[in-house]
Amino acid sequence: MHTILMVLAGLAVLGLFLLTGRLWALRAPGATRRAALWFIPVWLVAALVNMGVGVIEAGYSVSDELPYLLMVFGIPAVAAMLAWWRMRPRRDRGDDQA
Repeated sequence: MHTILMVLAGLAVLGLFLLTGRLWALRAPGATRRAALWFIPVWLVAALVNMGVGVIEAGYSVSDELPYLLMVFGIPAVAAMLAWWRMRPRRDRGDDQA
């Protein structure tokens, strides 16, 4: 249950990053796309702290926590990369192509 909550928290934080980027995009074009990339290292630190709590406080071994780290970090990070990719500038596909 904790893993699911952490993944959902990661997706919520990604949403906040994208919303903030969207607001900044009014003055700086491309800010939403950059916000998706900035989310990844921030979430990596949060996921590593979560793993550290599991190892230090709960007494799990690092090898026990690694699969959970991959899920907690990986799912929101992949969502961020998909958001970044979907917001890429599109090339004009007009009739002038030969």
